[in-house]
Parts: sequence; C-alpha cells; structure tokens
Amino acid sequence: MTAQGLADELEVSVRTVYRDIESLGAAGVPVYADRGPAGGYQLLDGYRTRLTGLTSDEAGTIFLAGMPGPAAELGLGSVLAAAQLKLRASLPGELADRADRVRERFHLDAPGWFRAGEPVPYLSTVADAVWSGRRIEMRYRRWKAPREVTRTLHPLGIVLKAGRWYLVAATDTRTTAYRVSNILDAELLDEPASRPEGFELAAFWDEWTERYERSVYTGTATVRMTAAALDRMAFVFPPEMSRVARAEAGDPDEAGWLVTRVPIESVRHGHIELLKLGADAEVLDPPELRAAFAETARGLAATYLEA
Repeated sequence: MTAQGLADELEVSVRTVYRDIESLGAAGVPVYADRGPAGGYQLLDGYRTRLTGLTSDEAGTIFLAGMPGPAAELGLGSVLAAAQLKLRASLPGELADRADRVRERFHLDAPGWFRAGEPVPYLSTVADAVWSGRRIEMRYRRWKAPREVTRTLHPLGIVLKAGRWYLVAATDTRTTAYRVSNILDAELLDEPASRPEGFELAAFWDEWTERYERSVYTGTATVRMTAAALDRMAFVFPPEMSRVARAEAGDPDEAGWLVTRVPIESVRHGHIELLKLGADAEVLDPPELRAAFAETARGLAATYLEA
C-alpha cells in the first residue's frame, strides 16, 4: 500500500504514516518500500508477530512485575495468578521457558531488614475506593496535634514504599499521602471521586517524597566521629542522614577522627539516632544536643560504674 492509501485507511496524515513506518522498522518489523508508480510499503512475506513482538528478555521481565505478596494484600492475588497463567500459556515455547527461568530466579521481598509487615486492616477498603473511583471518609492518626482527624478524600492511588502502604488522595485544598497503617477507621462513600486533570501518580510521588524528606530534617548537628562510625551510619541510620554525613565529612586526622554535619529532625531525634554510634561519636553542636548527651553519659556512668 502507498503512504497515501495507508493514511486514508487509518484516517491519519501521511506524515504520521512515515513516522510509524520508521518506528516499526526500528522495532524489528520487516517493512520495506518499493519505489515507483506501482510501489508502496510491504511486509516481508511470511512474517508473523509473536505476541505483540515480545523478545525473550521482554517476556522474562514481564514476570518481574508480579508481586504476589502486595497483590494479595490488595485483594488481587488470585487475579494476578490467573493473569500470569494466561500470559504464560500464550507465549511460544522458548519465550515461556525464558519467563519460567526468570520467575524461578527472582523474588521480591519489599520490607527492609528487621521490619515485620505493618498491620493494614483498612487496605482493602482503600484499594476498593481507588479502583472504583469513589470518595472515602476516614479517621486518621497523625504525628502533630490534634493527633486524630477525620478526612473525606478523593483517592488517587496507592503506593508501596519499602514495605509500607500509602494512600495518595486529595481534599478540596491539597493532595498528599496518608500512611495506611495510621488509618483508624474508613468508610467507602457512594459519592464519585474527582481526579485532577493531568495527575500522574509516579510523578507526584517522586515530588512528594523529595519535599517530605526536605521538610523532616529541620536541623543540623555537627559531630566528630571516627571513620568507622561514618561507614556504620549507612547500615543503622536513615538514608538521608547517612548520605549528608558522608557528603559533608572532612578528612580524618591521624587518629582516624573526622568532623561532619548530620541532618536531624529535632534535638530529641538527633539524640536517639546518634546514640547508635556510642563512644565513636562526639556531638559538638548544637549545645542542647551536646547537653543531652552529657546527661545520658552521666546516667550511664551512674548505672555501670557503681562501686
């Protein structure tokens, strides 16, 4: 068929046909052109696509998206299993074998080490609100006063972050994220939810998490510590604290000690976190945090150094 014939048949412009033919060729579809008055575009004789043209690597990585644990928590475990079986049955032999190998060799365990899964009794209600596009009323426990609040929300999406579930939802004034484990009660309403035009869940989540991390660490501690303590921070501290401490660290002296800055949420938070480093760290500033460590040291000495 000529480009004009394809454009008329598909109700698009000739320029669109040229672009799509080029894309097909780049994707490995053997389309070629014969020039001249009787010419046009033609598909190589005998060519057949394999399930939308999947390669062996593509077929295998599809099964990496299967998260049986989270899907089951959302009430979609049986649906996911059925979909994978249908997809597996539709793949040609060599692609199906490749998919099986990937599934046998990869397992996703979302929660971090030493963290049990959080109880989320209202996750199914939240998920139902998201899937059905209905508003939800919930009673929620937050960190600032008043601790318990009631919200009527337009649910926009669900996010699983490091083993923790979050509901992204909008009120009439703002869009934010709510930790599902902090929901004390939830009721699905008969009112339809509205979705902001152009809203993209992944883009919102990236922006929200970056803003949240910036807002949490409102203070800074200047700390003298050993190089070994700085290395240990990556294993026992929140990622942002460890990252900034490493980036701000000066060169170690002959005894292996260095000075760095560590972001903290508050004096109390810095006290709790920096105690993890024990005698390998000395708080230099702020004075309130240094005083808290001095008080702790006196208390420990009284407990452990009694005659």
